[in-house]
Order: sequence, then C-alpha cells, then structure tokens
Amino acid sequence: MPSEINSYQDLVVWPQAMELAPAIYSSTKTWPKEEQYGLTSQVRRAAVSVPANIAEGYGRENRGSYQQFLRIAQGSLKEMETHLLIAERVGITTPDVVRQAMIMSESVGKLLRLLIRKLSNE
Repeated sequence: MPSEINSYQDLVVWPQAMELAPAIYSSTKTWPKEEQYGLTSQVRRAAVSVPANIAEGYGRENRGSYQQFLRIAQGSLKEMETHLLIAERVGITTPDVVRQAMIMSESVGKLLRLLIRKLSNE
C-alpha cells in the first residue's frame, strides 16, 4: 500500500471491491437465462456498485459526501449478499459459491467500516 493516498485506487478497500465484482460476474455466468434480467442482473449491478461508489465518493472531495457514498457502497454490498442468498435458496447457485462470495464481501465490508470510522474521527 502506498504511504500516501493520492487516488481512490490507493485505498486498500477499492482493489478488493474491484476483485469482488468480476468474481460475481464469473460465478453468475452459469445462472439460468431466464434470470438474466432478474437475479443475475441484480447481483451483478450491486457488486459493480461497490467499487463505483467508493470511487465516486472519493471524487466528491467533501468528507460528508464521501462518507455517504461509502455507506451506499456498504448498502450495495448487503444487497449483493441478499441476492446471492436468495439465489442459493431457489437453487440457482451452490452454498460453496455463496460462501466464497461472502468471505470476499465480509473483507470489503470491514474495510468500508474502518474507512468510514477513520473519516468520522478526522
């Protein structure tokens, strides 16, 4: 990690969120075609929203807005998790796929919470 943060790309959380999104795309490739505009689209959009909101918040250059976008990223993370759990319950995906995604999601979520706290204390 760089000693100085000059971009959202220098944050620890952003690259992890960027790894999560393609992992979700990969794990949803085999989902049924009839879910293309349903759960598949929803879970993918939620996953993509996480790093996008981290970057957008950073770009606002206002602490309050930044924190709000980080909270939106957290919400998208929880939305993604919920879509995955529903997909598992209806038999679209396996518990192992969900477990792996949840591990990645938990790590991103912890980093988001830490960053929000850090910004609140500054």
